[in-house]
Amino acid sequence: MTSQVSSTAEQADGSVVGEQRGPGGTKSVRRLDRVIIRFAGDSGDGMQLTGDRFTSETASFGNDLSTLPNFPAEIRAPAGTLPGVSSFQLHFADHDILTPGDAPNVLVAMNPAALRANIADVPRGAEIIVNTDEFTKRAMQKVGYDSSPLEDGSLDGYQLHPVPLTTLTVEALKDFDLTRKEAERSKNMFALGLLSWMYHRPTEGTERFLTSKFAKKPDIAAANIAAFRAGWNFGETTEDFAVSYEVAPAAKAFPVGTYRNISGNLALAYGLIAASRQADLPLFLGSYPITPASDILHELSRHKNFGVRTFQAEDEIAGIGAALGAAFGGSLAVTTTSGPGVALKSETIGLAVSLELPLLVVDIQRGGPSTGLPTKTEQADLLQAMYGRNGEAPVPVIAPQTPADCFDAALEAARIALAYRTPVFLLSDGYLANGSEPWRIPEPDELPDLTVQFAQGPNHTLEDGSEVFWPYKRDPQTLARPWAVPGTPGLEHRIGGIEKQDGTGNISYDPANHDLMVRTRQAKIDGIEVPDLEVDDPQGARTLVLGWGSTYGPITAAVRRLRAAGEGIAQAHLRHLNPFPRNLGAVLEAYDRVVIPEMNLGQLATLIRARYLVDAHSYNQVNGMPFKAEQLATALKEAIDG
Repeated sequence: MTSQVSSTAEQADGSVVGEQRGPGGTKSVRRLDRVIIRFAGDSGDGMQLTGDRFTSETASFGNDLSTLPNFPAEIRAPAGTLPGVSSFQLHFADHDILTPGDAPNVLVAMNPAALRANIADVPRGAEIIVNTDEFTKRAMQKVGYDSSPLEDGSLDGYQLHPVPLTTLTVEALKDFDLTRKEAERSKNMFALGLLSWMYHRPTEGTERFLTSKFAKKPDIAAANIAAFRAGWNFGETTEDFAVSYEVAPAAKAFPVGTYRNISGNLALAYGLIAASRQADLPLFLGSYPITPASDILHELSRHKNFGVRTFQAEDEIAGIGAALGAAFGGSLAVTTTSGPGVALKSETIGLAVSLELPLLVVDIQRGGPSTGLPTKTEQADLLQAMYGRNGEAPVPVIAPQTPADCFDAALEAARIALAYRTPVFLLSDGYLANGSEPWRIPEPDELPDLTVQFAQGPNHTLEDGSEVFWPYKRDPQTLARPWAVPGTPGLEHRIGGIEKQDGTGNISYDPANHDLMVRTRQAKIDGIEVPDLEVDDPQGARTLVLGWGSTYGPITAAVRRLRAAGEGIAQAHLRHLNPFPRNLGAVLEAYDRVVIPEMNLGQLATLIRARYLVDAHSYNQVNGMPFKAEQLATALKEAIDG
């Protein structure tokens, strides 16, 4: 059977690239270069699972993608309310993309609350698929609708598809021995099937997933698969969906290799495992569950076969205390938390600075202060990581820039901790932790050698000629002290938080010695070898946008938009925040204007102004969501023109 291709005018966003019509002009297939879909419903509607499955099939198809799961802040908000809305946004394309997208082309709203909570983000002309079964008078009044938005004309500017998802799902499962309530739970699979038809997504992986997930409940597995297929068939047969869409694989976007879809927390967990293998050290995680860091604990607990030991402590303080003990015992030690947990761990981080032992402190930042917004993202822990301890307690700080980059950032954090015998902060955030993108699985020979040498015997000769072990005698290059594993004969030494004498490690209250030790610990951190900052400036711009962490995607997308419009702008992104790259000062001096977008009130900008006396301009957002590319492009254009 053949089809004919007819040209289609390109939309303002450049998304439509062609259209195919089947025989007789029915069921057109429109080719797009990218699509943004948002699934939204109650937290119990399975929107995260639906989005995750659509993402997995999209990844297997070969598209580039970026996701933004958005969870309710409450564990279980009342059903049908605005605080209870859960959503999952996916941006996929036939080319390289960097963000989950500014606004959805398609919104799937499972109830009135989902529609009301998300409609402001949906541009006119976009498609809206609503579950009409949930638009009862009571449900609409609960979220402030005086009349039905499906009938009062308020959605006339959109391509509205009213679909009785619940009724159709129950009808599709009438032959199964399920109660109506049990059958209704599969409506998310019906919606997934419909969207899979609309965008020509593979279906075999989802069916295998459902079979595996409900292996102990084969009837439930069969019912979900039946609902999924019914949704696909509905799209194929209904007249309401006359067009389906194709987004070709992103064949030119990726270097050759084997890829998988990965979230930031998963990539970080894999990076920690890889680091322990490259260092030939057992991995120990001492942690206390906290959103959004808990997934790292869950994932690492599955990998005992790689020598990983996980300890879920009774609180944050016990978690880091156990990790520091494991570091003393010769393990690659890690503790994971989010902002409030960092505050509780601060005393033990200071102890690790004093003891000069390698320790990875992973902070998955979230909205604060205090409990704040547990499920929302923020970048507001930078100053806490830099200075949130008593005394002069310098700690290296690094930050990944994308979900996949969390793998490499974990390896880099381990390199610094092991080579320089210091705790290291790794600052991810909720956006990176829960978001996902394709990741090229590295070959083993691409990974860095992190092998460390433990102290084996005496390292100092006294005036009388006797050889002794000095626990604070330093490597002349790194200023790191030796790492002596407890139980090694002749290497017994004192530990604790009281100041140590240089070299011997004996307790010392001598003012001059304290001054020397404080300055030496600072010099050790200042001397860490980090790569120079790379600047992307193909046009010789006068304005530089400087970012760190998860702002990389939105900033880069905004820069691309400006350059496509003929504007000159340079971009640089910091991975190492302490110490800064050695060439950072020279980079800043080369530009007339420096703009620093952050999801805080200007913490990096404060550090840059203080250190380099540069009049850096802040552009800040603290609403719990990542920047939008268009929003940043507008702000950067104003800076260029300013």
